[in-house]
Amino acid sequence: MARIAGVDLPKNKRIEIGLTYIYGIGISKSQEILKKTHIDPNTKIQELNDKQIILIRNTLNNDYQIEGDLKRLEAINIKRLMEIGCYKGRRHRLNLPLRGQRTRTNARTRRGNKKTIAGKKKAPRK
Repeated sequence: MARIAGVDLPKNKRIEIGLTYIYGIGISKSQEILKKTHIDPNTKIQELNDKQIILIRNTLNNDYQIEGDLKRLEAINIKRLMEIGCYKGRRHRLNLPLRGQRTRTNARTRRGNKKTIAGKKKAPRK
C-alpha cells in the first residue's frame, strides 16, 4: 500500500483514481500529475515501484497545495470573510447556505434537524 501525503492509497485501484483519495486532487489534477511524471494512468497502485512513488510525492510537494495546507488556506479564507462582515461571512457565521439557496423549507443539512413546536400542550389524562 502506497502512502502519499499522509494518505494510504488503495492498492487495487488504478493510480489515476487512487490519487483522488488525496484531499485537493480530483481526476483532472491526477491526470496532470501522471503526465508530468510519465506514469501510465492504467497502472495499479500495487504495481508502482519506489522510484515512481517518490517521483509522485516530490511532484505533489513542489507543485500542488494538498491536504493540511489546503484545508488551512480554506479556513483562513472563511475566517477573513467572517471578520470583514461581508454577506458570505455572515452566512458562514449563522451556518446558513451562502449561495442564494432557499432556506424556508430546505437547507436541512446546514440548519440542523427540525425542532418541535414549543408550548404545545398534550391532552390531559383522565
